Amino acid sequence: MTLTLLEYYFLLFFIASFLGWCMEVTCKLFQFHRFINRGFMIGPYCPIYGFGAAGVTMLLSRFTEDPFAVFGLAILICGTLEYVVSVMMEKLFHARWWDYSTKRFNLNGRICANTLIPFGLLGLIMVYWGKPTLFGLFALLSESALEIICISLLALMMIDCAVSTWALIRIRMGAENVEGDSTETITAAVRTLLQRESILVRRTLHAFPDARIYNRRLLTRLKELKVAQKLEEKHEAALRRLKYIRGDGDGK
Repeated sequence: MTLTLLEYYFLLFFIASFLGWCMEVTCKLFQFHRFINRGFMIGPYCPIYGFGAAGVTMLLSRFTEDPFAVFGLAILICGTLEYVVSVMMEKLFHARWWDYSTKRFNLNGRICANTLIPFGLLGLIMVYWGKPTLFGLFALLSESALEIICISLLALMMIDCAVSTWALIRIRMGAENVEGDSTETITAAVRTLLQRESILVRRTLHAFPDARIYNRRLLTRLKELKVAQKLEEKHEAALRRLKYIRGDGDGK
């Protein structure tokens, strides 16, 4: 891949990230009736949409003669991306940032048909219209202008990524300093605790009003207690059966 083509894909990534952010903000505006700056990053862009658009256009342009293949493979690519990002963000920052468990046709609450089908349609738009149109516009830029724009946007997103990651780490640290007997109580305690934090931390919490934050140490302890309780119950049941076999009791 030449440098110019790489720059084209980066600009496509950035534009798709911005359009994805616009779509997320619009959806949440209808749902919560207020503006919510969606996404993990501060700026008006959601990189997951950018990665999805770049991946779809890069991998599926060869299948333009078969729109059904483009649709199906776009669902596969975007669904895999969303699932992997959900797992990684949960492992890194101890929170389930989105959860489709209440939706029909979901997979572990991380992806569902309600989002995958639109991703397939967006994949068709990107392959048949988005890439040709945008690449045609990018070709109008001079090499120096293209380079300046790409370097500037890359620097902006790298700074944003560093600051946003710090905010996510603060949220994880906050979760480790609260007590609770369930994810719901821990989430409420973390949100209350972090209201005294910087505006960047509060922005991230507001961006995901449905996020479920947990304390890994407490959850591990609760799981261990449940396992110990089940083992104790099995042990008591085994003793009752043994007494019954020996004729020492009625087995109750």
